[in-house]
Amino acid sequence: MITKKQLAGRVLIAGVIIAGLGGVVFAAGQQGTQSDPLVTLSYLNDKTTPDILAQVDTKLSNRESQLKTQLESVGSDLSKQVSDKVSENNAAGGTVMSAYSAVTLKAGQTLTADAGCELLLRTGSAVCVASAAPGLVDMTGGATLASGGALVANHLYLATESGHGVKASDAVTLMVRGDYQVS
Repeated sequence: MITKKQLAGRVLIAGVIIAGLGGVVFAAGQQGTQSDPLVTLSYLNDKTTPDILAQVDTKLSNRESQLKTQLESVGSDLSKQVSDKVSENNAAGGTVMSAYSAVTLKAGQTLTADAGCELLLRTGSAVCVASAAPGLVDMTGGATLASGGALVANHLYLATESGHGVKASDAVTLMVRGDYQVS
């Protein structure tokens, strides 16, 4: 037979167990509500992340289109400005400088440049030919070259007067921009 004390103890233990289970049920019920839902990793991976990436892709595409349009506008404006300046220069009697051309001289040949002609010795050896000082201006070295002075390879030279030029000591290759004659 169970005594009153034993019965009271069992009732007390049962009450504690029931209260504990009630607390667990209450806590489990609070994990996700309509106003604050519980979100799973699969929901994030399958639904939310693709939606966010799609929005980002759309915004990037729109911004890229805007930037392309702006760049094309700036490019066409600059192109028009350059064309206008070239037209103004040509209308004023100016000339547009041409690109460099490769000129090969044999030993003993002379290249006579017009004023403003640019020369760059690529291979071989050559000396300055000039009737007055300075013969050529060494634009790379920031010096002048007198008649008979040797040109330095890969230095850019400027003829300040017509009739100045270079004489090839052996076979040479020059890069030349401007008017010249070979003799």
